[in-house]
Amino acid sequence: MRRVIGLSLVGLGTFLIVIAVVLPTFIVGQVTKFPLNEFETATLVASNASYFDAATLTEKSPVNLQATYTIKGDGAAGTSTTAVWNEFSAVNDVTNHIQVELQSRTFAFDRKTAQLVPYSGDSVNGKPTPQTGVLGYVFPINTQKQTYYVYDTSLGKSAPFVYSGTTNVDGIQAYEFIENVTPTQVSTVTVPGSLIGSTASSVTAPEYYSNHLVYDVDPETGALIDVSEHEVQALYNPSTNTQALTLFNADLVMTPASVTKVVGLDNSGRNELNLLQLIIPIILGVVGAVALVVGILMLRQPGEVVEAGPTTPAPEQAAVPTAPSRVHLIPGFDDGTQEATAESGPTTTDAAQAAENAEAAPAEAPDAHEATRSESVVAPEEAAQTSAEGASAGDSATEAVPVAEAGAPAETEAASPPQTAAAPAQTAAAPAQTAAAPAQTAGANGEASAATAPRHARRRTKSANSAAEPESGAK
Repeated sequence: MRRVIGLSLVGLGTFLIVIAVVLPTFIVGQVTKFPLNEFETATLVASNASYFDAATLTEKSPVNLQATYTIKGDGAAGTSTTAVWNEFSAVNDVTNHIQVELQSRTFAFDRKTAQLVPYSGDSVNGKPTPQTGVLGYVFPINTQKQTYYVYDTSLGKSAPFVYSGTTNVDGIQAYEFIENVTPTQVSTVTVPGSLIGSTASSVTAPEYYSNHLVYDVDPETGALIDVSEHEVQALYNPSTNTQALTLFNADLVMTPASVTKVVGLDNSGRNELNLLQLIIPIILGVVGAVALVVGILMLRQPGEVVEAGPTTPAPEQAAVPTAPSRVHLIPGFDDGTQEATAESGPTTTDAAQAAENAEAAPAEAPDAHEATRSESVVAPEEAAQTSAEGASAGDSATEAVPVAEAGAPAETEAASPPQTAAAPAQTAAAPAQTAAAPAQTAGANGEASAATAPRHARRRTKSANSAAEPESGAK
């Protein structure tokens, strides 16, 4: 189960990290598109404007004008790559409450590049009109600092919008694009000669159009967030080729309320892009990294615990039979601290203590040796009694030797005299240990080492030796 969970976390972490990388670089570019069902309105106003009223054949000036632009998407006509929008605009004289101009337009465009595409329903004022260039109501997402050709309905073709710098629109750093259309003839109109200062009853006069149009575009979303324009339409006298009648002249600017509304919509789009391009990738990357690390740690096998196996004793140590300890029979001995085993060897401290004890036994070494041999066969119970009596155990030790010799002559003879004689110093230094060991241990090849006894055992051995000295002197 641990491995399955680890593999799952590694897979999940890797997947999340990959998504965190490709989301802002690839996925966002694929899913970020202009909507199919767009609905937006904007209002521009102009003061001190003028226009020609066809109903009264008079020029109205100065007046206040209001232009309202409405965009409505046709979701049913759009596709995953192409959107179809309808645009309606109306210009009204709010001073005289007269409708000055009404226009409609239908177009299709690419939902990412904002480029107009051929569409069977393309029209301007109900008349089929092919349209090319950039839409203009929106610019490409991630707008660049370059010139874009935008379709101009008055010209009937695309016109260059030149990048002119940056500007701040309600906190958004926008790119500014400018269209400059010098007076250009766009059509001809037949009017009474008197309107343009001609003596003829009617004159076909050329219509000229000029415009200075400024678009402020959010480069991240491509949204048009502010607009201002100075548009002029006029009839020229064909005889003099000079402007004779003003049809429309106004400086239109977007109202603050419209700017605030459009910027609010644009901020919503910016927040969505920021969520997809920055926040979500960071969260996915962090979660993926944590899952990956945890998964790798879980896949690592836990350290195997090596249990110490039984230690094989050395050949000379294995030969020593193991017998149950009876140290508790000797007063002062503690089973918890008794750690001498057949595998233990003499240490440097023990050897030094043995040598010191050997030097402390000058002339009495032979008698002590005989006493040691006698005490080595004494039963553990008798040895414990002898050790407990301390310095007054001289008489008891004298009696213990004959009893031991009478009770177990075979065991005394079974001891190895040559080996005992070969190390008199060690034998003299450890009589207490020999007495404390079981009887069968004392008779096993005579190889019980005095160095394996604890130090407090050796202190009791010195007491036994002290008790043995009077006995030797008595002899």
